[in-house]
Amino acid sequence: MLKILQARLQQYVNHELPDVQAGFRKGRGTRDQIANIHWIMEKAREFQKNIYFCFLDYAKAIDCVDHNQLWKILEEMGIPDHLTCLLRNPYAVQEAIVRTGHGTTDWFQIGKGVRQGCILSPYLFNLYAEYIMKNAGLEEAQGGIKIARRNINNFRYADDTTLMAESEELKSLLMKVKEESGKVGLKLNIQKTKIMASGPITSLQIHGEIVTDFILLGFKITAEW
Repeated sequence: MLKILQARLQQYVNHELPDVQAGFRKGRGTRDQIANIHWIMEKAREFQKNIYFCFLDYAKAIDCVDHNQLWKILEEMGIPDHLTCLLRNPYAVQEAIVRTGHGTTDWFQIGKGVRQGCILSPYLFNLYAEYIMKNAGLEEAQGGIKIARRNINNFRYADDTTLMAESEELKSLLMKVKEESGKVGLKLNIQKTKIMASGPITSLQIHGEIVTDFILLGFKITAEW
């Protein structure tokens, strides 16, 4: 049954998700995203442009997906009601108790987090994250890297998100993503969010540690790559 649901859901995922999201998609992998970033940096040097990167870190993103928000998002994205109903069924029976120093609580329904180990969870999370990025207006945003008549301002692999811009517009992109993430229960971990620049950082007022290299998806990226 899960395999059937996966095949149905994947059709909508492929339609909704842009090329910049490579997480859990057929024929795509971590190496593709690293190669894309490398290509962006090469083109920036070729056209003598500075690039500012922001590597976002979400605090327990998978565990913080709000179920009620998720079902609303699926509806807004045009997922048929009968398919959403089937996707909701496993979550409707999830319950837990908590042991404390004074005993255990009553059983309560779990309202957050996609199911660990479930083949549907990556697809559900990708749709959740895409809703955030769409509401943040990244596709229409002016901030980004303009190469070959195309504006690119982010690359994603599931919840690993890299924002990029040629200037302080990076701060505007980050603030929009942070705001829209908070609306659906996801919080950025500012302490683990890193900023890297291929050029000088002067008046870039932005939260996040400034670094000269960063490990992304298991690969080391440097400002002088």
